[in-house]
Amino acid sequence: MSQIKHIWAREILDSRGIPTVEAACMLDNGGVSVSSVPAGTSTGSHEALELRDVDNPRYLGQGVLKAVENVNGILGRSLIGLDPTNQQTIDNKLIEVDATENKSKYGANAILAISEAVLKGGATAVNQPLYAWIYQLASRNKITSNVKIPTALFNMVNGGLHGAGNLDFQEFWVVPASNKSFAEGLQIGVEIYQTIGLNLSRRGAIHSVGHEGGYAPNLFTNADAFEVFIESIKQTNYSLGRDVFLGLDVASNSFYKDGEYVIKDKNAAMDDSQFLEYYKSLYDQYKLAIIEDPYQEDAWDSWKKMVSSMGDSLLVVGDDLLATNPKRVQKAISEKACNAAVIKPNQIGTVTETLNVIKMVKDAGWKIVVSHRSGETNDSFIADFSVGVAADYIKSGAPARGERVAKYNRLSSIELELSSIK
Repeated sequence: MSQIKHIWAREILDSRGIPTVEAACMLDNGGVSVSSVPAGTSTGSHEALELRDVDNPRYLGQGVLKAVENVNGILGRSLIGLDPTNQQTIDNKLIEVDATENKSKYGANAILAISEAVLKGGATAVNQPLYAWIYQLASRNKITSNVKIPTALFNMVNGGLHGAGNLDFQEFWVVPASNKSFAEGLQIGVEIYQTIGLNLSRRGAIHSVGHEGGYAPNLFTNADAFEVFIESIKQTNYSLGRDVFLGLDVASNSFYKDGEYVIKDKNAAMDDSQFLEYYKSLYDQYKLAIIEDPYQEDAWDSWKKMVSSMGDSLLVVGDDLLATNPKRVQKAISEKACNAAVIKPNQIGTVTETLNVIKMVKDAGWKIVVSHRSGETNDSFIADFSVGVAADYIKSGAPARGERVAKYNRLSSIELELSSIK
């Protein structure tokens, strides 16, 4: 039996230049596994707490030295001598030591960094690829009976809090058809991404890239972004509604004001009912397949109405609504408030808790979307995780920027490995 010999951490930078936590786990055989955790820009109020050095002016109060100290101190020491293959025991110990509901004492960023580093150590101890070890844990919990490469939700245009401020919606996706292999889907995504860039340049829509690698163009309305998508897809060999579909992360918390939704496409603010009619028009016009966070995070009745009226033909995905939180997920299941869930390990804080939420969601018959965050690292953990739990979709951003491409390249590698086994 392998044992944990030492756990330590350091402060590193994420893809936005903001500090985050990297943790390492050394086993008694000398093997070392390392994991770094992401951080969100658009965060729900029901997420586990990300500990920041708010009283320290370095990095404008965004440092994570307290979280690093917590790893190097009590959290790491509490796991010395434990078996890294017993993930539930490890995570339960971390939860017990913190002893707060939202990981506020020692920080979800400190706790998750350890949880993931130990998970990787467990994979090494049993001499398995990370995705295979995650699958073994998932299958024990009756989460899945197979591994699966998820379909990518390519975030081609970044708006909202992730973009340049002129588009209201946070993410505009191109989604390959689910009958495509991952390699085929990646090719589709890259070709359309490059074509979108050319069309934005031709239009004079000055563009940079947003937090997740998607273009952040100088467009006037959200509909303008869709029109660029339609035009670009027509210029490729792919057909909208057959080879690819469109999707949105609305992130409506960011433009919800005084009980109404204010977007540039409408002259007047919309209430919840009017916003539903707007979504129906988008669905009819652009063949939308998926909409994430269509309403603000506590508008339960509006979520339920949308699922009731559109859920048979559209995935209504909860992120801020659910926050990978078992209590909110259970409420959403009971009230039929969505039919798919975004899964972000750093919203809940440990691998085991994340797996438990996935089981709840799958048992309800919902789709699973494993997701990155806007502040990412080059760690490809979520690629292996998405395969091991047989997620339906993965959000890893645009097919650009190293921290996003790391996940796509890892999925390509896993696909090749799995094909060689068959």
